[in-house]
Amino acid sequence: MPLRKNVNLTLVSSHDSLDLNFQSCPLWAAFCKGEDFLYPNIITKRASLTPQKTAIIFGQERWTFKDVEVVAHEMAGKLRSVGIEPGKRIAVLSPTNKDFLKVIYGCMYAGCEMVFLNERLSEEELKYQVEDSNAVKILVDDSYASKLISESVCLFSTLDEAPVEQVTSAKEWAPDRTISIMYTSGTTGFPKGVRQTMENHFTSATASAFNMGVDPNDVWLCTMPLFHISGFSIIMRSLIYGIGISLYAKFDAVKITDELIDGTVTHMSVVSVMLERILTELEHRNELVSTKFKIMLAGGGPIPIAYLERAQAKGIAILQTYGMTETSSQTSTLAAEDAKRKIGSSGRPLLLNEIKIDGANAPHEIGEILINGPHVTPGYIGHFAKHPAKRDGWLYTGDVGYLDAEGYLYVVDRRSDLIISGGENVYPAEVENAILKHPDILGAGVCGHKDEQWGEVPVAFIVTNTQITLESLQKFLSNHLAAYKIPKYMYVVDELPRNASNKLLRRELKKWLLSK
Repeated sequence: MPLRKNVNLTLVSSHDSLDLNFQSCPLWAAFCKGEDFLYPNIITKRASLTPQKTAIIFGQERWTFKDVEVVAHEMAGKLRSVGIEPGKRIAVLSPTNKDFLKVIYGCMYAGCEMVFLNERLSEEELKYQVEDSNAVKILVDDSYASKLISESVCLFSTLDEAPVEQVTSAKEWAPDRTISIMYTSGTTGFPKGVRQTMENHFTSATASAFNMGVDPNDVWLCTMPLFHISGFSIIMRSLIYGIGISLYAKFDAVKITDELIDGTVTHMSVVSVMLERILTELEHRNELVSTKFKIMLAGGGPIPIAYLERAQAKGIAILQTYGMTETSSQTSTLAAEDAKRKIGSSGRPLLLNEIKIDGANAPHEIGEILINGPHVTPGYIGHFAKHPAKRDGWLYTGDVGYLDAEGYLYVVDRRSDLIISGGENVYPAEVENAILKHPDILGAGVCGHKDEQWGEVPVAFIVTNTQITLESLQKFLSNHLAAYKIPKYMYVVDELPRNASNKLLRRELKKWLLSK
């Protein structure tokens, strides 16, 4: 969506460190003239602005932004040599490691669309996403070579040994250029490939900066998977802001707590289960976090009030945030000064975003959360390519919440049927579809059950004429679903609760659980 003239814009920021010199900015000039504009190549632009500043800290390795540009240029040349042309769509399957970083930067530099594949998915789930995305090549970490068998697969080791062909990166990137594609499960049980454009990522990062401020000395601790929007958005913020990332391959409560106490990082993104483990470690040590640590963004579902109170006691400012794959991360985030006054809230919409509650005429009226703004995806790919992302200009999230009298968002439920387990979304319909592939199961219904460790875990109610154990069902599903989607409890019932239209009533399943 190009910016147009004749728009009044007033910016007020309480953060002295947020330097916004609009007059020298080509984007601002285009805005004032009413012209369409192109974004600068953020890899080469960042390398020219702060070449020697630390971009990535990963184990014992440390890359500057100039190193990132060199890595990106070299990888783009390798991609060309294995037949990947600029602008082509490729899929990537890898855990967080150095090679994955090289591929990410290389693909961006080469202008490719990246389809991020979740490393936790089953072979069947991965196959669906690869086929649906119509990716021309699949770049796979060697450790996952057996998960995807295809002529289109190119292992990281093969890519590493490939010659470097001459390649030139575009100096400017179009706002509608698709940077990344991430699959999110749908209520139909079929995952949707969500497009995330340069404009989506840039406006998401910009809106976040207006809320939290940016200091050139900030370092964001990233333990989120890079194939998730929560992880990849940190990569984008690093390039746009010029800040460093302390990157972890896996969540490690002990080492992360060390960094929080030592003051080597300033920001971190967490989900509820991560926060609880960090708090437990801090309490075990009887320590506070360093005063250099500024903010912990908490998403992936509502954070228990008890966790927020424990965090305050340990000197951690928790900012609850609300966002989704379709919004390239945050849509609303609680400001630091409101953390105590509005505990439990996900804050107000960030500067460039809008939120309203469908059908609500007054504060505190509960309804579906609707979102609008330049951070919202322009649409989907593959099977859902013709399904519009918005209706009447708004993204219908399916999430339920309300706005208070001051416009602060409170999320009541993350989609009425959605299960959030350890920060991962689990859609009951998707799990039910997999269960019903079992030849001896006649009916299936799935809902979430509260769990102290994971927040929620899936529970299955099945109709069958034979004897089926939970263990045998779990073994069967291991070939069809990621481990976190597999039910942890199972109940055999004579029939499932349905309405007059034969629609499964999952709310009744939750009532059944209470009686167990």
